[in-house]
Amino acid sequence: MKFLKIILLLFILISPANANTIYNLIKIPNLEIYNNKSTNGIKYLRANKTFQVGIRNDNVTCFNSNIQTIDEKFKLIEENFNKYNSGFLKKINLKYVVLCENLSVSEIDAGGVPNHRMKTLIINIKFEKKHFQRILHHEVFHLINESFKDLFVYDDWKNFNDKKFNYAECSTCSSDRLNLSLLEETKGFLTEYSMSTPSEDMAEIFSFLITEKKNIENKALKDPVLKKKISYIKKTLLKIDKEFKF
Repeated sequence: MKFLKIILLLFILISPANANTIYNLIKIPNLEIYNNKSTNGIKYLRANKTFQVGIRNDNVTCFNSNIQTIDEKFKLIEENFNKYNSGFLKKINLKYVVLCENLSVSEIDAGGVPNHRMKTLIINIKFEKKHFQRILHHEVFHLINESFKDLFVYDDWKNFNDKKFNYAECSTCSSDRLNLSLLEETKGFLTEYSMSTPSEDMAEIFSFLITEKKNIENKALKDPVLKKKISYIKKTLLKIDKEFKF
């Protein structure tokens, strides 16, 4: 009985210590370790209470999920992140994936929030099912972009498009450019959301290359603009990691 009391006491003392350590590392409160045994070194954390933080001058809010809900989704999440090896993750500064639900940025629903400086990616595990896997890779691309800004030249990218086309001022500035569904007629863009900003356009193409490569490469056969964009993403990723495979 005395031994059990000691174990319980240690657990009570260690749990807050872990929470404090996590907060000191990534500045997000109310987190605990969910899984730290991934093959590529990612540490998966879960919110045990709702948290709100300021990232990139925006208020980020996410609610806690129970263990069972995360368990049901985790195999799928891990399978997708396991597409990236530890060396590549180190290059793009990703170490922690935070799992929570009903994620929002300045009260706008979000699938994920990357924070390059804190080596962290927050994931909304309740994001739309049909786009869920792809949104994981979309957010990974934002970390890639942030880590290698000099390689992704927006002016060069804009030159692929029709001269009359203009991106929106920000990713949520245009209400008719939010849909994530694959367009029947691409005309240089895979989704409506691709038309929001150059970085979102790149992220959409990257995410489709990871999840639906054959499908969009077939579309590119009839779309010269899309073909150029796909080639740009592939060539740039190989500059970052010559072993990278889509």
